[in-house]
Amino acid sequence: MKKKVNNPRKIKIMKHLNILTTALAVVFMALTSCQDEIDSENGNRTDTNSANSSTAKNLERSSAYDGSFDDFLDGISCSSILLPVTATVNGTQLTLVTESDYNLVLNILGEFIGDDDTITFQFPLSVRLSNYTEVQVANQTEYDALMTACEEAENKGENAINCLDIDFPVTILTFSLDAEQTGSVVLESEQELYTYMNNFGSNELFSVNYPITATLNNETVVEITSDMDLNSRISECLEVDNEMEEAEENANTLENILVDGLFRVESFITAGINTANVYADYTIDFANDLSCIAENTVNATIDDVEGTYAVTSELEVFLTLTFSGDATFQLLNHTWEVTSYSENSISLQSSTNAAITLVLSQI
Repeated sequence: MKKKVNNPRKIKIMKHLNILTTALAVVFMALTSCQDEIDSENGNRTDTNSANSSTAKNLERSSAYDGSFDDFLDGISCSSILLPVTATVNGTQLTLVTESDYNLVLNILGEFIGDDDTITFQFPLSVRLSNYTEVQVANQTEYDALMTACEEAENKGENAINCLDIDFPVTILTFSLDAEQTGSVVLESEQELYTYMNNFGSNELFSVNYPITATLNNETVVEITSDMDLNSRISECLEVDNEMEEAEENANTLENILVDGLFRVESFITAGINTANVYADYTIDFANDLSCIAENTVNATIDDVEGTYAVTSELEVFLTLTFSGDATFQLLNHTWEVTSYSENSISLQSSTNAAITLVLSQI
């Protein structure tokens, strides 16, 4: 019977493999243990994130400086102009010292509908960027470059998210992959959160210490309990933002249709009865200064009926009519929801009573 002889080289290789396997297992257990420490405090293992995670990007974007509040002035949502600044608005030079002076600009811009509004600035001027830094803009060329960069950021989905405001303080739990060490940091403001996420290293992991609260753009306060919840809330509010922007564009289009046309009441239904015949002899002319006149085209001795109108938008578009001095036309005094519109016809429904409808047809 032959005695089996072990191969020394094979034994040596197997020992090295065993040592390597043991070492890898120790490292894996250490990493898992440290990450579990984050997750055990957080209560949700799936909420451990890297710097490139969707949660990291959403936290950074939602805490970036929101420069959209003065878009009527500068046209750039990624930054805001620091006051004081001197601007010429539709030929009128203004020096804006405080935010209350914004009304001077808004009044000029809102004076007429359909006109070509122009705003030019005196340079140099200073702006605050989305990363909270302040820079001086020397001329129109540099200003145009800022606008182009903002448009590119918006197209890539990298601009500030302003439809959800996180309430502070917020605690972030951390784990360093290099030092295999856990920690935590308490952030007290949007700027602190933005700076922290913007500088977060690729060799680190983090987890939000939920629950946190946030305020949506409709002033509703919500509790957020996980990354999935946070990302879902942001997706929902961004969708609402898009709907509001679309409604605003539709409102601008409707204003131009009203100003450019001459209308008559084709249908006015209230209590199930169409009383459009009462208005059959009238045309309604909408002026670009937000006034309107109903003129009797059959009997010139009958006085015109004067009124005002306003087109506004939220998620829907609304047309508010306010006639005075004539009881028949005062029946049209409603805030109407625009259910459909074209250059030829505008269909409206009372915002307080869906059974009341009005259709205006262009002559």
